[in-house]
Amino acid sequence: MKNVTWFSCGSTSAIACKLAILEDPKVEIVYIDTGSHHSDNKRFLKDCEDWYKKKITILKSQKYANVLDCIRKRKFVNSPFGASCTKFLKTEVRIKYEYENDIDTYYWGFEAGKKEENRSYRLQKRYPNFKHKFPLSEKGLTKGNCLVKLQEAGIELPAMYRLGYGNNNCICCPKGGMGYLNKIRKDFPEQFYEMAKAEREIGHSCLRNIFLDELDPDRGTIKEIIPECDIFCNSVNLEAKDIKND
Repeated sequence: MKNVTWFSCGSTSAIACKLAILEDPKVEIVYIDTGSHHSDNKRFLKDCEDWYKKKITILKSQKYANVLDCIRKRKFVNSPFGASCTKFLKTEVRIKYEYENDIDTYYWGFEAGKKEENRSYRLQKRYPNFKHKFPLSEKGLTKGNCLVKLQEAGIELPAMYRLGYGNNNCICCPKGGMGYLNKIRKDFPEQFYEMAKAEREIGHSCLRNIFLDELDPDRGTIKEIIPECDIFCNSVNLEAKDIKND
């Protein structure tokens, strides 16, 4: 049986993977490529591999090339129950991986805080066949702390963070709000208008009661995640000696 830690090219998963490796050097790091992330993710993934001194296993859907391909073929964008891209580009790929591998424990990059504690509780209830570990919440690390830790390791943050996005999601994520989508329109107009075109083709929008090509450019807000640096920001060092007694 093997232990697995999920890598998403986000700050929290990157630090969770580092902690998982320190606890279990044989842990397998797995990344699911949706085909719609920023091209800088390849650089970030390679930098993390060098830091981990370990290769990352990359999985990808064999049915859909990227988010827009999935939306067009499924003729569905999203609903209150989730997005088609999440189901078919991520969940379906993960389930296939689980079927092909004998997995004992999953490490997850859920940060410290009540919201993520509730999320981890729901995850464990939903997937009782696996053991689950949450190294960030165990050590009280937030997303801001993780951004600082990456900078301390000399790893340049992914491009989406540097552009002011709170998460390193796919470009023009259909689960984003008006403010996020308007920022995408400015930063990545090609992806924005391609998503707007796909919406019209299938007759469904990622926003409620409005298509992207009708969205007022001044609608919505987006909050940048700023790295937290306080008196505790150096309290967790990512070295083996620091977890021996945990």
